[in-house]
Amino acid sequence: MIRAFDALTLPLLRRLDPEDAHRLAIGGLRMLPVPRAKADDPKLATRAFGLNFPNPIGMAAGFDKNAEVPDALLRLGFGFVEIGSVTPRPQEGNPRPRLFRLEEDSAIVNRMGFNNDGAGPVLRRLAHRAQRSGIVGVNIGANKDSSDRTADYVSLIETFAPVASYFTLNVSSPNTPGLRNMQQASVLDDLLARVIEARDRAQVNAGHAPLLLKIAPDLTLSELDDVVHVARARGVDGMIVANTTLARPKILRDLEGAKEQGGLSGRPLLRLSTRMVAETYVRTEGAFPLIGVGGIDSGGAALMKIRAGASLVQLYSSLVYRGLGLIECIKADLLSTLRRTGRDSLSEIVGADAAMITAEDWPA
Repeated sequence: MIRAFDALTLPLLRRLDPEDAHRLAIGGLRMLPVPRAKADDPKLATRAFGLNFPNPIGMAAGFDKNAEVPDALLRLGFGFVEIGSVTPRPQEGNPRPRLFRLEEDSAIVNRMGFNNDGAGPVLRRLAHRAQRSGIVGVNIGANKDSSDRTADYVSLIETFAPVASYFTLNVSSPNTPGLRNMQQASVLDDLLARVIEARDRAQVNAGHAPLLLKIAPDLTLSELDDVVHVARARGVDGMIVANTTLARPKILRDLEGAKEQGGLSGRPLLRLSTRMVAETYVRTEGAFPLIGVGGIDSGGAALMKIRAGASLVQLYSSLVYRGLGLIECIKADLLSTLRRTGRDSLSEIVGADAAMITAEDWPA
């Protein structure tokens, strides 16, 4: 049924302006009855950050910014959903057009700028579904005009603690001026100290919510050393590797689209983001799990991320080109790999290729 739905809707959506197509997709998921995917094979079950995931495939932040359709996405077969990024106050984001398809490259460039409804409306939607099952993480960011961005993150932890399965600190979006500076060691150390203190205060009444840090793929290895050191010292529960890139790989064919300002995602990001997963994995030394994101459009790409060091993976851009049927295709490929190799769990191959990948030439 999903494949038939994709065959009908993908050509239509691709004819529309990308942002209009996105809003139409959200509206369709809100209005139409979404059939529940078949139960996941137990071999795909993954435990990370103290949470039990039915499968390791997650919807990345950016699709459901305002928590309008997390349950519909879970019914489609995702093992978890990350909503946001959410800021304390509503934010319009950057002027349109701000979302671009690079069709020849199966890629996206965006400069959305944390457009979202703000904490209040998003909290109400998540509170309404609070008694339902399913892992729904909350990706949080700072308002563009905030005078104290760290205080923004603290307030969002306090606000969403009762309803978040986990938190992701987004300090790596390239579309809010100066935000990536929060990955600098001294700034990041202060941010994590204050945010973890707020999380620990809130968990007395709200329960424990793992705290993840999402980083850019454009960090130098020296900068990555600092980020991982601070993350380990402060005791974060995990990291997401990686956000969109400001780089434009030489393999891009849509040269006009590549000139648009913003973060690049999709297939061209696969090699760089996977290299960053492996580099992060060897530095964490098992201190906490990783989520790998960037360029996943097949079971093989998901497996590459896992073998590089990711316990879980996320996708978004590839759905624009491959449709919702991609979720089940990836799960089927992962299961086939486990059965063919006689393994009982994907955890057995997490990081298996990390050392080899870090020894390769840097992706061009």
